[in-house]
Parts: sequence; C-alpha cells; structure tokens
Amino acid sequence: MADHLEASVILPSEPASVAAARSYVVGTLAEWGLPSDTEAADTVRLIVSELATNAVQHTLGQSPTFTVDIVLDRDERLRIGVTDSHPRFPKRLPAAVQQDNGRGMVIIRWLTAECGGRLRVRPTREGGKTVSIELPWTVPVAPVPAAGRPEPRPSS
Repeated sequence: MADHLEASVILPSEPASVAAARSYVVGTLAEWGLPSDTEAADTVRLIVSELATNAVQHTLGQSPTFTVDIVLDRDERLRIGVTDSHPRFPKRLPAAVQQDNGRGMVIIRWLTAECGGRLRVRPTREGGKTVSIELPWTVPVAPVPAAGRPEPRPSS
C-alpha cells in the first residue's frame, strides 16, 4: 500500500449527509483494505456518524457544509476529521446530566480510546473547528481454518 493516502468530501449540513458521510468513509476504507463487515469498520462507522451528526445538529445553521477528511499514513495511523465553520467547540457534559441527546462526544472519546487512539479538537484558520480522531490502522487478516490449510474454493 502507499505511504500516504487521503480522501475528502464536502457535504451539506443536513440530516441526510450523516448517512452519506458514513458510506463515504466506509467505502473509502474498503478500497484501502478494511472490509466493511469488520468490527473495526463498525467502530469507524459509529464514530463518523457521531462526528457528522454533531456537525449538522450543533452548528445552529451557521455552517452550510461540513468536510470529512480521511488520511492513512504508512499503513500505521488512520485520521478522520470533520470540519465545520461554526466557531463553538463541543462541550463535555457532566456524567450526571439526564437528557436524550448530547452524548456524541462521550461516545467518540470512548470508542477512540478503546481502539488505542486519540481525539482532538482544533480551530481552523477560517474560524471554524475540526474534530478528529486518530486510530492505529489494523486490517484484518483473512481467516485460516483450524487445520492451517486454506479453505477450499467453491466450484463453479
């Protein structure tokens, strides 16, 4: 694989773009070698869903679009960032707060840490922010049968 891969998409800040962001990221990672039916892909799918949902819901109409960036460095580190033009950073809610929403950053932080990664929030030069995660890149190896022999291929 290449030493450095990048992909990016700009989406409108509307609810339908959350599914589009998930599909774009999972599809791109599948092209880079991460099958979409793995636990790692499911984790990334959930993280991207939460990041994109935050970009849509919490920009209060002040960010007409958001950008999803994906970077893979040396087959070692995967970075996914969502950038919007709203200047307000995400707030960490106290654990005791009882409400139905507002848990996205908690979920993102927990999943990222569980995978051995980290979460960052940085301001952009244009006055917005980028919320990004960095994870170790691990592509699952094809399963080997218990006997250590390759599985027979189905006949046509």
